[in-house]
Amino acid sequence: MPVRPTAARSTLLAATLAATALTACSPGSGSSPDTVKVSYKQSTDNSIKVMDTYLADVKRQFERKYPGKKVELIPIKAPDSEYYTKLQQMLRSPRTAPDLVYEDTFLINSDITSGYLKPLDAYLATWPDWSRFVDTAKAAAEGRDGKTYGVPDGTDTRGLWFDERVFAKAGLPADWQPKTWDDVLAAARTIKKKVPGVTPINVYTGKPAGEAAAMQGFEMLLYGTGDGRTDPLYDAGSGKWIAGSRAFEDALGFVETVYKEKLGPDVSDALDPNFSTAVRGELLPRGRLGIDLDGSWLPQDWLPGSGHEWPDWPKRLGLAHMPTQHGQAPGKVSMSGGWTWSVPAKAGNPDLAFDFIRTLQTKDNARKWYIANSGIAVREDVAADPAYLSAQPGTEFFTGLVASTHYRPAYPAYPKVSTAIQEAMEDVTTGDRSVAQAARDYDAALKDVTGGRVILR
Repeated sequence: MPVRPTAARSTLLAATLAATALTACSPGSGSSPDTVKVSYKQSTDNSIKVMDTYLADVKRQFERKYPGKKVELIPIKAPDSEYYTKLQQMLRSPRTAPDLVYEDTFLINSDITSGYLKPLDAYLATWPDWSRFVDTAKAAAEGRDGKTYGVPDGTDTRGLWFDERVFAKAGLPADWQPKTWDDVLAAARTIKKKVPGVTPINVYTGKPAGEAAAMQGFEMLLYGTGDGRTDPLYDAGSGKWIAGSRAFEDALGFVETVYKEKLGPDVSDALDPNFSTAVRGELLPRGRLGIDLDGSWLPQDWLPGSGHEWPDWPKRLGLAHMPTQHGQAPGKVSMSGGWTWSVPAKAGNPDLAFDFIRTLQTKDNARKWYIANSGIAVREDVAADPAYLSAQPGTEFFTGLVASTHYRPAYPAYPKVSTAIQEAMEDVTTGDRSVAQAARDYDAALKDVTGGRVILR
């Protein structure tokens, strides 16, 4: 007959089992001083293994270079918005914090303010390669305290991808370059009329698309409304966010037109959080999308081994810059972002984590990464490397947009401002609000999420 444990022994046993379970399941740092735990965003498309393949190669290099040390890769498979949430949950505790994390530059200041990240200045001061990084990229990983909290692994720009097959059927030119927003809409209307069964234009929209809607969709419009020198979203002089602007309504009006005139995808598709996967993996390769307002990184999905191999894309797709609203100087607009490698404040092995960054960011590895993920180099030595410049069609085009690009105001309030933008877009996409109503709702939300730090323009 088994002996039943006493209440005290039972409690102790339960506590021991719970602790064992936490230790076994926890992805947290510090479980071994010889293991660096690296967390990163894994594509939601199982066929896209660009990051996984790259990190697996760097892991092998690292373990050869540092005998006895190990790398544990911790992928987080989730859409962008869910990735940010899961990552922040991990960063809150020493038990769950990895040693190294992949941070989107738009969120980094929010995580810095929350105390989730460790400043890297002491490491950077003794790392010769840091001098190779361009200043704009360094600034993207800098906190308001002047310290640096991440090492960027590239940047990006955005423009208009268009299908030359669709354009030929519609009677549009193969060297298409719109000069105004009206030109873009006119081309979309022509495609709708002459090429049935094809979605004329894709502009990401709504909360499910997350930052792709706010940045690739809305801000590509908003930052093309002025003179290219004045920020239409944030007034740096006063330190306040801009409300009540005509520019905001104009940008929202463009989005409304796309969906009201059925020039864009079906609303149900546009509000699917995985729609971007369909755009890259199905609509563009199959000739079912005329114009796509999107980023420089798209070809990574079409390279050999990607699962969506499309060797003919350079022959099928054209590239045009996004024009300013009325063709005013500088005539074109782009938004840029990027990602950084950061060390959590609660990381158990920060020194080992930075050694992994050093391995990630050798010149050879950086070049491999920029080419593999269709990124834009932020190291001067790689940017001048002929192997990088000639690796893919489109590299020169997107690199050329850096001169007219804009960066989001990466302040702690920005993620909430971005959500308010997404909500306004969604309201006009579904037709639930007029442009004026959605803009008023945005102004009210902006005042709330910024603590009243708004200025009317």
